[in-house]
Amino acid sequence: MAKRRKEKDEEEVEEADFKIPKFNEKAFVSKEKEKMRATFLSFIFGFIIAFITFGFWVLLTNSPFQWTLVFLFGLFNASWLRYLFSRFNIDESVLERKGQFAAYAVYFLTWLFILIILVNPPFYDGESPVINAVSLPDMQETGGTVNVVAHVVDNSGIKNNEVQFKLNYNESVIVEETIKLENNIFEYEFLNPDNNLGTFSYIIQTEDNLGKTTQFNGTFVYDNDVIKIPEPPGASIFPGPSITYATDIKIDVKADADWVYYTVDGETINVTKDADDKYYSTTASYKGWEKNTKPTVKIYAKVIHYFENIPIAFNNSIVDNTEYYFNVSDDNEIGDLDSPVPTLPQPITVTVPGFELFIALISLIAVVLFFKYKKKHQRR
Repeated sequence: MAKRRKEKDEEEVEEADFKIPKFNEKAFVSKEKEKMRATFLSFIFGFIIAFITFGFWVLLTNSPFQWTLVFLFGLFNASWLRYLFSRFNIDESVLERKGQFAAYAVYFLTWLFILIILVNPPFYDGESPVINAVSLPDMQETGGTVNVVAHVVDNSGIKNNEVQFKLNYNESVIVEETIKLENNIFEYEFLNPDNNLGTFSYIIQTEDNLGKTTQFNGTFVYDNDVIKIPEPPGASIFPGPSITYATDIKIDVKADADWVYYTVDGETINVTKDADDKYYSTTASYKGWEKNTKPTVKIYAKVIHYFENIPIAFNNSIVDNTEYYFNVSDDNEIGDLDSPVPTLPQPITVTVPGFELFIALISLIAVVLFFKYKKKHQRR
């Protein structure tokens, strides 16, 4: 009992000797002010260096090492912070290692954020105009038209909102026009009034408001054999071959088509093919065909194109100049099936996250870490 009482008395004495240290409010406030001064100085320095870096960015526009040199310039200039801290009488020992890291982080993020804003529109446009063009169709038969369509965009805007279009055939210029854009879309319909056959080449050229130019080169072909029926043979000669509901009718379409169909005495029937097949295939078993008849068949192909983020379908048709003839049997399966449903192109929506999202994320992480560190330090 005496031994326990003695140990208890010793513990009470030790507790009585422990005293909570006095909080030095003046030193704490002074330390926080030093940190705030260091943070503010880092921010201002990063802001200034960003504008200087932007000047180097412009001078290095055509250099393949543009981003590398600019990044190294911003990184190496961080070493000036120690000199600035000394110049403005900021005690680095008060900042400690974490405080110094925070100051350098503020400089780097400020520099990067301001620089990215400066090297993008509306402050700077280092990119030439972009022209996305397509020939609809890429192959056509005489009597049909070809639509040349282009989506023309630029950050600073297209000069006079126009493009220069030149069409060549057999090394001769047959069309040369300046055409206005409508909602950044260029369209030209070529009628081929002389029914020329062969390859046509075209050039679309434009200039932005800063003098940067872009040129797009394209081709299309006129041929009287773009669409044909190779099987069964003799379909283009009246009265045509005899067919049953099981006879495969092969349709060859050389052009890049999105929708192929044919008419049987005016009734429309769609045609599809697998990716590995060379020809489109159909039979007389689809609705539109009638038994014991001698119908006239015409084939059509349609091309459909969507530009990114533009919900407008640009299209044109290939019309086969040849008519085809068949002798249809009296099988009960003739005209029994529904027409296939084609899979057609759909509008293309592309969303590209900008630099703002990236910078916002980095800034959010930096702020969270800063307040987490500050809260932890205050507890100490």
